[in-house]
Amino acid sequence: MILVAAVLLQSGEDAKLHTFVFVSEKPAQSVTVAGSFNNWDKSASKLKVASDGRTWSTSLKLAYGRHYYKFVRDNDEWIIDPKAEKNEDDGNGNINSTLFVVPKDFNRVASPSDGFTALSGLKHTQTTQHLNYDSGKLQLTLRTRKNDVSSVLVNVPTRQVTARLVSSDDLYSHYRADIDWDRKSDFMYSFTAVDGKNKSKVGDFKLTAKSYKPFVVPKWVQGSVIYQIFPDRFANGSKENDPTDLTAWSGEPTYSNRYGGDIEGIRQGTDYLSQLGITTIYFNPIFKSPSNHRYEADDFMLVDPELGTNEEFFKLSRSLKQKGIRTVLDFAFNHTSPRFAQFEDMVKNGARSAFASWYYPKSFPIKVGENPNYEAWFGFPSMPKLNTTNPATTEHLLNVCKYWIQKSDIDGMRLDVANEVDMNFWRKMRPFVKGMKQDLWIVGEIWGDGNPWLKGDQFDSVMNYQFRDAVLKYVAKGTSKTSDFANRLVSVHNSYPSQVSRNMMNLLGSHDTPRFLTECGGDRDLAKLAATIQFTWVGTPSVYYGDELGMEGGKDPENRRGMQWDRANASNEMLAHYRKLINLKRSVSALSTADVRFEQIDDVRQTGVYSRVGEKDAAFIAFNRSNSEQKISIKVPTNVQAHNKKGYIDVISGARYATSAGPINLILKPKSAAVLVDATISNLSPAPLASNHASANGDSAQSRANLIQEPH
Repeated sequence: MILVAAVLLQSGEDAKLHTFVFVSEKPAQSVTVAGSFNNWDKSASKLKVASDGRTWSTSLKLAYGRHYYKFVRDNDEWIIDPKAEKNEDDGNGNINSTLFVVPKDFNRVASPSDGFTALSGLKHTQTTQHLNYDSGKLQLTLRTRKNDVSSVLVNVPTRQVTARLVSSDDLYSHYRADIDWDRKSDFMYSFTAVDGKNKSKVGDFKLTAKSYKPFVVPKWVQGSVIYQIFPDRFANGSKENDPTDLTAWSGEPTYSNRYGGDIEGIRQGTDYLSQLGITTIYFNPIFKSPSNHRYEADDFMLVDPELGTNEEFFKLSRSLKQKGIRTVLDFAFNHTSPRFAQFEDMVKNGARSAFASWYYPKSFPIKVGENPNYEAWFGFPSMPKLNTTNPATTEHLLNVCKYWIQKSDIDGMRLDVANEVDMNFWRKMRPFVKGMKQDLWIVGEIWGDGNPWLKGDQFDSVMNYQFRDAVLKYVAKGTSKTSDFANRLVSVHNSYPSQVSRNMMNLLGSHDTPRFLTECGGDRDLAKLAATIQFTWVGTPSVYYGDELGMEGGKDPENRRGMQWDRANASNEMLAHYRKLINLKRSVSALSTADVRFEQIDDVRQTGVYSRVGEKDAAFIAFNRSNSEQKISIKVPTNVQAHNKKGYIDVISGARYATSAGPINLILKPKSAAVLVDATISNLSPAPLASNHASANGDSAQSRANLIQEPH
């Protein structure tokens, strides 16, 4: 038996130096490397040129695992590495170089029975990634090298518990055991990793009941359906606040034009959203700004006059609450516009400005323009970066939070480019806002692994772009196998604490991605299949405005067209499909749990089945990604079948299946899915719609007081 010291496992660094080398075929003034390891910041990691004037290099300490990167020549030419191990499409048409960084003891093929265990792979930390408490149970996780051990045991004072394999990635596997704990007495535990005749002990660990604080997230989120609104493009309800350079509602979107969408237009559309079944609206920024997206704010406490007034938004938020719809507001605390009062003062007074420490000036006087002499988001002079480590800046931003929580009674905060803001600011913000409103939802814009921000001290959730990537590759593009798709979904799900997974913001599209229907090549069947998976997977589905209507559009700005209201009618099959899914999500409690299991995976036929089993009900989701009709047989577990006396209904097709001891046999059309639930569940069918007479001309002040009523 090998004794592995717990202290080493907790403090050991999972990283090593890697040297990047780039040989330029032409003269260059500068070369940098940007990638997933430095937030794709093209100025963060500079290479030095050798005496030959062509060979550039730098060494960086990189975490073990997969990394994506490109070289950047002369600040604007992005180049893949011609010597890369692999180049890979990121799902949005961008080709990036791939790098695997592995520990030294991974130099032999892993085997669960060879008696050789890679000690660098063994890891358990008493943080939420490896230790979690949820629903009365301790969730204890040990990381090992992938395919390196035959089993993992959790040793507790009275017994041994066999941990189950919950996820695997490129390098590692994770084994977890759920153990009852009343949190009244201290808890001792250790792990044993079994590899052939070799047993490696990991521990001993102690949990002190008095000091342990579970990670708690708002419970209301897990049963929600989110709808994202880009305010300038949803509806123009008032001519009085129209911009002078108004673009026709059906006009071509650009990076700068404005359509005149406003708060009044949103108010007029609230009954449409209520009929749709939406329970939460996520608003892109509403603050006064020189841009149509409003991510560079002039003032965080002032609604843009082209949208309306502060009081109008307060009233809107309160009226939405009365309709059962919560409000999540977008905040970009990483940067401001150059018209922000504190930045203007720095421009005016230079180094003498009381606000110079609010930003990151490189020299004085400040010049707003190309190649700014201050730090700015991605180098854009219109977005000077805030110094959130500065106490006065922190105080101001916390007062911004206080203002909107108190005045508008918002229920959530979406945090833009959250990975670029100092974590200590988020650690100060969380207790501050939770002290005012305990069930306020904090969700960060993180495109990759969100675990560094999801340890209970910063966010409750992140935008689940990892989920989108998996669905994009499998459903929309057809570039991954069913087994790869299933493994990726399960791996992402199990990489987070269960309460975090339940409130992950699962999206197919946003203002930063092409429309998902466009990603599907306009194939509505594929788009509906993806939406079915989105609404039945673990997490909270988020719908980008108009996706439910079948709107299309490529990359920004094409994905930000005006809402196509003429599609909002009872004959729209896409809308009917979304209404079924929304109603399903709100009616079946099992879809709000963290429980999920793949029952079948078939790479040849491109089919799969996963289950969601709760205390009161269950759902079985079968999908067919292939271009051919497929037969699927679902064997319902005995414990679930025993509680079902009335049979099952496929919510998508309406087909009914009698309860029996045998399997349920389905015939799935190409590119389709079935969702089987207990036929006795009430409210499985959304209320019918009448005919719609709303105009598509969003630049008129028409009311959308009803999805189907005449405008006034």
